[in-house]
Amino acid sequence: MGDITAASLEPPLHAFSAGRRVLGEALGTALLLAVVIGSGIMGERLSGGNVAIALLGNTLSTGAALAVLITVFGPLSGAHFNPAVTLVFALRREIGWGLAAAYIAAQAVGGVLGVWAAHAMFAEPILQISNKLRDGPALAFSEFVATFGLVAAILGSIRFRPEATPYIVGLYITSAYWFTASTSFANPAVTLARSLSNTFAGIAPSSAPAFILAQLAGAVAASLLFRWLLQERRAA
Repeated sequence: MGDITAASLEPPLHAFSAGRRVLGEALGTALLLAVVIGSGIMGERLSGGNVAIALLGNTLSTGAALAVLITVFGPLSGAHFNPAVTLVFALRREIGWGLAAAYIAAQAVGGVLGVWAAHAMFAEPILQISNKLRDGPALAFSEFVATFGLVAAILGSIRFRPEATPYIVGLYITSAYWFTASTSFANPAVTLARSLSNTFAGIAPSSAPAFILAQLAGAVAASLLFRWLLQERRAA
């Protein structure tokens, strides 16, 4: 069948307890959101009002952190940090649905804690609600494309170059910040957490549902296409 299970980011079965894997997902997602929000705040403060420079700082910090976090947490939990990615692996039967649900809950909680940590580091009010509207079909379609591309990058890299997956994902997100109109959230947990920060990287809660639906649709579409695309022919 040519399945890519053997090359997956998933750790060997029972290599770590479920509790450790779930905690790894929470911690990794928390660190990711601390980077996303913290670098956005720093970029905005230092850019002198130049949004492009602020976004560039936010982009480079996030892409670099992803490469590090996936390298560190990949052998522990698979380093999903993203409910859309967890959904893809559950659909591929590489993670059970019960553990997938625990991962998604951990990612959501970890993301919020990461946002609060960033606020604390920059002496911002801990509890915030974003008022930054990101509405419209173009932005929702951007999130579909961004998440489709992210899942494609993950599935393609773990099929052909699994050791390079952390860098491929980091580079893809670095690029997608700039080629998508939405700046590539590509992650329902990140979207939810960013709605709780009225800073550079925030998103208004009213804008989040369209982003999340588009992200899930993009992930499922990529999963279905690449299941066929990467399937090798059976020997006669």
